[in-house]
Amino acid sequence: MTVFIDSHCHVNFPDLASDYPAIAQRMAQNKVSGALCVSVNLRDWPQMMQMVEAEPTLWGSVGVHPDYEDEIEPTVDDLISRSQHQKIVAIGETGLDYYRLEGDLNWQRERFRIHIRAARQTGLPLIIHTRSAREDTIKILQEEQAHAVGGVMHCFTETWEMAQASMALGFYISFSGIVTFKNALELQETAIKVPLDRLLIETDSPYLAPVPYRGKRNDPSLVVHVAEKIAELRGISVQAVADASTENFYRLFNKIEA
Repeated sequence: MTVFIDSHCHVNFPDLASDYPAIAQRMAQNKVSGALCVSVNLRDWPQMMQMVEAEPTLWGSVGVHPDYEDEIEPTVDDLISRSQHQKIVAIGETGLDYYRLEGDLNWQRERFRIHIRAARQTGLPLIIHTRSAREDTIKILQEEQAHAVGGVMHCFTETWEMAQASMALGFYISFSGIVTFKNALELQETAIKVPLDRLLIETDSPYLAPVPYRGKRNDPSLVVHVAEKIAELRGISVQAVADASTENFYRLFNKIEA
């Protein structure tokens, strides 16, 4: 049976959380069996966990997004403590984003290192957000020996060379609705090249709704369209993409019982 899993979403954000019963129904109709709800700050983490605890098809992470300057800074010990929860299966999202922020971003790099150190101590995989920061992202992952835990390059929009460098460190490459966009030609080429055993699919909802829903609110039920586009690009069945990405999800986030 074809089953999909959304490896990265934010269903705890207010507009999705208030509509979650209907979203869960659509997920079931589209054979989306679960979703990973990814943390972006510590302030909202308790509320996110209330939702994750109440839903058997949701899992969570703990981390602080690199874009957010004025947040409670995570410590290694705090991340480790929160990760002990049975439904926390990853550390992040974390990483580097030089696209939106300027000036001295040393705080961002230090925050990234803290997440990697927590991941290494817990053995949990990392969820990486990287934008306009290819060299520093790979450099810090190497320096902090992130290969010991691996993880996922979420919502991947970088080059094939960046994908190769990431996979060499034990990371999976996750494609979002961007891969369905007409102008995403370079990304589509990467989606063809990434080995099936290194591929994940996601929505990053409520953002980046795939074609034919582009510009509308996204939710995990729409991850099927990402799989369909990748199958079309590679000339393989949707079943093959679903099977591979689901198997990869459980292999990476191995704290979950498949």
